[in-house]
Amino acid sequence: MRRNPVCALVILGALAATTVSAQRDDRAALVQGIDAKRDGYAAIAKQIWAFAEVGYQETKSSALLQQQLRAAGFAVTAGVAGIPTAFVATIGSGKPVIGIVGEFDALPGLSQEAQTAMHHAIEENAPGHGCGHNLLGTGALAAAVAVKEWLATGHGGTLRYYGTPAEEGGSGKVYMVQAGLFKDVDAIVSWHPGDRNEASPTSSTANITGKFRFHGVAAHAAAAPDRGRSALDAVEAMDNMVNMMREHVPQETRIHDIITRGGAAPNIVPDFAEAYYYARQPDMKILDGIWERILNAARGAALGTGTTMDLEVTGAVYNVLPNEYLSGVMHTNLERVGGFTYTPEEIRFAEELRKTLTDPPEVAIGSQEKVRPMRGGAVNSSSTDLADVSWSVPTVSMTGATFVPGVPAHSWQATACAGGTIGVKGMMVAAKAMALTTADLFTDPAHIQQAKAEFDRKRGPGFVYHTRLADRKPALDYRK
Repeated sequence: MRRNPVCALVILGALAATTVSAQRDDRAALVQGIDAKRDGYAAIAKQIWAFAEVGYQETKSSALLQQQLRAAGFAVTAGVAGIPTAFVATIGSGKPVIGIVGEFDALPGLSQEAQTAMHHAIEENAPGHGCGHNLLGTGALAAAVAVKEWLATGHGGTLRYYGTPAEEGGSGKVYMVQAGLFKDVDAIVSWHPGDRNEASPTSSTANITGKFRFHGVAAHAAAAPDRGRSALDAVEAMDNMVNMMREHVPQETRIHDIITRGGAAPNIVPDFAEAYYYARQPDMKILDGIWERILNAARGAALGTGTTMDLEVTGAVYNVLPNEYLSGVMHTNLERVGGFTYTPEEIRFAEELRKTLTDPPEVAIGSQEKVRPMRGGAVNSSSTDLADVSWSVPTVSMTGATFVPGVPAHSWQATACAGGTIGVKGMMVAAKAMALTTADLFTDPAHIQQAKAEFDRKRGPGFVYHTRLADRKPALDYRK
């Protein structure tokens, strides 16, 4: 019996159309599942916002996310990589293995009432979510739960949620990479709060952080100053030398510091003082040289003041290795999700908040409803330990519009947005885009193949990852 080729083509076409239609319905259900749980996720984000726990001290925040993942059916392994608040939640089996990354640490001194356009701390000098990590961890949770439910409809593979503490200067993910927690992962999906919806393949600055501790000799500052050797003098001498050095480093470099300990009383020559330094540069190799110069300034300061110095490197991260292919996949999904609109109350809040900014941009309020076009080659001046993950496994991340346009991260204004309705709206956009992107990676092996090919090409032959933290243990007390 001969087959009719025309009939065969018609049947194949019908099957293809049915598959596309089923996939379309499949993805719509994924998004609807996230929307259906919106109020619950908003409540979780607000709880973590209220906890406002700094790096490596996020006990309540980590426990809440773990509880939610266990309730959704994930198997949770807590305390990984020698970090009490780090965890990995897993569901499914086999290949591919796709990871979704969540963060949840707050920043010191950024306590602020939610959705209030006046600077008013809930508790003076207390931490606050000025980078929106309460939204980051919760949005990642929403995406992971939605993908878990989607996998249960007949899709194979392993899904992981990585609970990663101390992104703000503590390099939590670096220790998780060193512990081998990402070694079998095919791709990583994440996001970060910001003032726009965008999925461009941007890079970042590499970053090394450390505490320079000077030890001197105490003495009566009036009766016997000649017997003293001031540790504070050493800190000030170091700061002066580094400030002169700023003129002689590449212009993309950033160096910032604070004096964390300066002495006990003015009438006592300080026998201990401490300076906390960050140095950033888009190229890790150049940063290595800059850090050595900062270290030499500290050595010279100690020599010149008759003190001694020791250094604790508290953190070190690479620059992000962007994956243009994966960014294209995520951008397509972000465009599918779209943005959101402000209510009249949110517009009034945004307009008042903008008045508190030093230099507000000429960007219309409510422009977050638009998804920004993709752009290539950009380098953010900020740093992230997600970068070390990106040099270990193909990684994609997007920015969600959780802040009023022009509001910078690490500000009380950002804390005000992260605890309010604007923050939740941006979080929901990100959760949906992440979920759709993750589903695409599970569905089409070509996505992972293309991403891996780019990843290998950009790292170059013979690349071996190693961190500037060497074999040190997590600096669990770096915020104390």
